[in-house]
Amino acid sequence: MNLSKILKKLKVAIISILLIILLLVISVFTLIFINSSGEPVPFLDENGKILPSSISEKNYIEVDGGKLGFYIKGKNKNNPILLFLHGGMPFYFITQDFPTGLDEIFTVVWWDQRGAGISYDAWHKDITADDLINDTKAITDYLRNRFSQDKIYLMAHSGGSFLAVKVITRYPDLYKAYIAVAQIAYQKLSEKKASEYIIEHYRNDKSKRNIVQSLIDHPIILTEPIPEEYTKVRDSAMHDLGVGTMHNMKGVITGIFVPSLLFNEYSLKDKINLWKGKATSGISVMWNEIISQDLAKENTKFEMPVYFFHGIFDYTCSYQLAKEYFDVIKAPEKVFFTFNNSAHSPIFEEPLESINIIKTKILKKN
Repeated sequence: MNLSKILKKLKVAIISILLIILLLVISVFTLIFINSSGEPVPFLDENGKILPSSISEKNYIEVDGGKLGFYIKGKNKNNPILLFLHGGMPFYFITQDFPTGLDEIFTVVWWDQRGAGISYDAWHKDITADDLINDTKAITDYLRNRFSQDKIYLMAHSGGSFLAVKVITRYPDLYKAYIAVAQIAYQKLSEKKASEYIIEHYRNDKSKRNIVQSLIDHPIILTEPIPEEYTKVRDSAMHDLGVGTMHNMKGVITGIFVPSLLFNEYSLKDKINLWKGKATSGISVMWNEIISQDLAKENTKFEMPVYFFHGIFDYTCSYQLAKEYFDVIKAPEKVFFTFNNSAHSPIFEEPLESINIIKTKILKKN
């Protein structure tokens, strides 16, 4: 075979590969586009008609010069109101693949905090915990007035639980009860425990030798900044070991990034803003405040019932430290619920158990 024929075949092969790649890219973008209506999905009955007492809306209110966006979802808008405070990024999109059932018993408000998701345009460079406390108060007052409920329920996940503790300390009269999902306690110590866990479980894996050595060489010291060598591998290692977002979620790309792109209630702009916000804020806009405090020394007295939901496999926010924090809390009622098949997100990982607890052990009392 002469050189010209070889080059011709090579050219055909390259063009074919490029066309396949182009078709794949077009297919991916088409899939994302058709799953980006940006409209909330209504609740339908068996005949395809909207449930008469249901609510499904995407809404905004202006607070301190910024538009704060949220979704309100519930099968009966006369149910109690539950305001959900997310952690490092808005998490409503995950309900498309991991429905919680919360909308069966509450009117749930999934608020995207200032600078995140559909509230991205409210971003400013100096957002503090105090800003978010004021925002939470404003959202709470809006909901109390709109739905004519004197008090509402507050649920917070991960980093949102740091905010929630500050909110219920400052405004105890606004909430019937606080439900903490993966409660933060002393986060810098939690990160230290996570680093030690990664070292222990990767130690005998030759393919992880470089990670182990890097973490050993750059330990987390409580009086010093968290090493970049740890933060670079934190999320991927935790998910790989089943101690990250969910026990059975093995990666951020397949578990979080792709589902966010296919979430139909976000528009394309919303999806771009979701990840712009995450890139801007990092782990959390409150991260420096979060890692500088031990809540067991800061916030221990609450005037409403407090309930902790925590997965035993959680090393994102240490299960052990959450229990130690819980032990020093004083509240009219407090209960710690352990989820044996969950890591960081029991309401998404074990929704039936979560709903059963809320129905039988929280709503009946409050």
